[in-house]
Amino acid sequence: MTVRFGSSELSLQRGENLAGALLVAGVMPFRHTPVSGAPRGPFCMMGACYDCLVEIDGINRQACMLQVTEGLQIERPSIKGAGNA
Repeated sequence: MTVRFGSSELSLQRGENLAGALLVAGVMPFRHTPVSGAPRGPFCMMGACYDCLVEIDGINRQACMLQVTEGLQIERPSIKGAGNA
């Protein structure tokens, strides 16, 4: 199925782990840290590290804890401060 990551359309498999599917599709980095701007991507793949944060419907979510579903509109989280990780 087709999902959007920023301005790119990606073909991902329904039901797959979102973080894994994005990695396979060549998406990196997923976000940048609010303090240094360092690039981040999936690290633990079990919801402990928060390095895979993406923005979906205006809410920052851990991609490793989500499945690919129809119509996802994914963005890199905006850097607004430490609370936005």
